[in-house]
Amino acid sequence: MTRDVAITGIGVVAPGGVGREPYWEMLTAGRTATRRITFYDPEPFRSQIAAEVDFDARASGLTDRQVRRMDRAAQFAVVATREAVSDSGVDLAAGDPARVGVSIGSAVGCTIGLETEYVVLSDNGREWLVDHRYAVPQLYGYMVPSTLAVEVAWEAGAEGPTVLLSNGCTSGMDAIGHGAALIQDGSADIVIAGATDAPISPISSAAFDAIKATTPNNANPRTASRPFDRDRDGFVLGEGSAVLVLEDLAAARARGAHVYALISGFAARSNAFHMTGLKPDGREMAEAITRAMRQARVNPDDICYINAHGSGTKQNDRHETAAFKRSLGQRAYGVPVSSIKSMIGHSLGAIGALELAACALVVDRGVVPPTANLHTPDPECDLDYVPLTAREHAADTVLSVASGFGGFQSAAVLARA
Repeated sequence: MTRDVAITGIGVVAPGGVGREPYWEMLTAGRTATRRITFYDPEPFRSQIAAEVDFDARASGLTDRQVRRMDRAAQFAVVATREAVSDSGVDLAAGDPARVGVSIGSAVGCTIGLETEYVVLSDNGREWLVDHRYAVPQLYGYMVPSTLAVEVAWEAGAEGPTVLLSNGCTSGMDAIGHGAALIQDGSADIVIAGATDAPISPISSAAFDAIKATTPNNANPRTASRPFDRDRDGFVLGEGSAVLVLEDLAAARARGAHVYALISGFAARSNAFHMTGLKPDGREMAEAITRAMRQARVNPDDICYINAHGSGTKQNDRHETAAFKRSLGQRAYGVPVSSIKSMIGHSLGAIGALELAACALVVDRGVVPPTANLHTPDPECDLDYVPLTAREHAADTVLSVASGFGGFQSAAVLARA
């Protein structure tokens, strides 16, 4: 018999809020965390703004050795894991470590560590053949994205299935979907699942500048991320991590755990169409939504809230609006929809996990975060996008979607236990 998967712990490292409660307070206040980049001089770049995390690794409990060893993305993941495990109340040391799994997503791995080391080894880009003698011992770990999952497994003492999923911008949702499947099929009793990315670096700025995906609205950093708004002009790069503790519902209830929500459905599709382009009809995302609802055994009328991918690019916003109409029919016009990327930017592979963390809190607390900066709706995006202000709204069943370069389309359904 398939087991129900409960979310019993949430840990967050996000722009504008390190920790689950500061994160939720920021989202429900409709406050944005986007600003001019401070990590490096952004002046040479077309897009000079980002959603940075105000993160002090040592103040967050990491040792000097951990800070030296781990890339920023790994530091985020370990700090989020600690909060999630503590929040869940589960005693991992008391159980069988072979029954504890890890499923972590990341789109770009250890970007900051790799770029920093390349600059040193190449003598600021002057040498075509880099000198390996200047490399730090951790360089190999930076080159292998699975390092991120390994760090989480070490932190949790997990000896069960451990995986790093890298599916671009759907990585976070896909990693949590995979973690839920490990519990459903009996491969693990507890899974530490989530995602992390720290991509705010010169190479990322240059790459997104080249395809004009990020916003050039540098004069107004706080209002530059404007999903579904007529005047939007690209996404704002972000960073962060969210980690969830997933476990069998029966076991969670037996130990008296607080259950935020159930992961009751997950599905993924690919459009096999274009590396960055999307078909306007939203068919593949709609298929993922329909399949996730079927797995969750819910109908369109059961959906109480939709967490949109809502990146703030015109083709994405119109694509998923079409997907909601295609999969939910008339119900699409009656359900509130919002994009938290309007507040915390787009942290690539991490964002799906950050969004599912928010969705679990929506189910638990009955408040829908707003879409910030939505002043002039795009006429082609004609759904209820909860502009500017959070809304009290009972949400027993929540849909979240993710879309990524390469044609990845994912959907998850969360429900009240």
